[in-house]
Amino acid sequence: MRKLSSARKIRVAVVDDHPMMRRGVSETLSEESDLELVGAGASAQDALRLAKQERPDLILLDIALPGGGIEAATEIAKSCPEVKVIILTVREDRATVNAALRAGAKGYIVKGVEGPELVSTLRRVNSGQSYVTPALAAQLLAADRNAGLASVADATPGARLTIREQQIVDLLGNGLSNQEIAEELDLTESTIKHYMTRILQKLGFRNRTEAAIFARTRSVTDKH
Repeated sequence: MRKLSSARKIRVAVVDDHPMMRRGVSETLSEESDLELVGAGASAQDALRLAKQERPDLILLDIALPGGGIEAATEIAKSCPEVKVIILTVREDRATVNAALRAGAKGYIVKGVEGPELVSTLRRVNSGQSYVTPALAAQLLAADRNAGLASVADATPGARLTIREQQIVDLLGNGLSNQEIAEELDLTESTIKHYMTRILQKLGFRNRTEAAIFARTRSVTDKH
């Protein structure tokens, strides 16, 4: 596996009540020079303790933790907002995914993911991007269309967004962070944040993650 050199390693904590899962993730992290495991646990209480004591860059949480993974994610987002939560679970139902995103999770990965994809996701989330497994993102968007959440945005995206806003949505769909979008368009990051607020309001999304899911799925649809 490719090694990356880095002045500062990405610090990761893993919380899962299955020892084999913790061991597997730990072994995957150990093969990457830019990732460092700084703690492991098996409960929501462990997750909160690790977040507060170790202040990892990322914390991988299973939803079915003793004490509740969603509850742990919510508390971490409140008490340690600098710690980015990534859900790693077997559950793929829309209600659970939406609950995790509302709780502040920056990523949602289904167990069984290959090591390279897991590592790539960790790096992307650490850089400020959001991530939901592509197949799951498509399911979410389809369900949201049926519920009417994204119907207006999907029906008339060109009419509702300015050319600049469309450019930003396209770059968001490519996985760029606000800072990277700013560099690409030769704007300041604060200007991109201002645009992002307007885009969310126009499209009716609650957060950047939902907008990214919409943008990625729309891009895939356009290509076909």
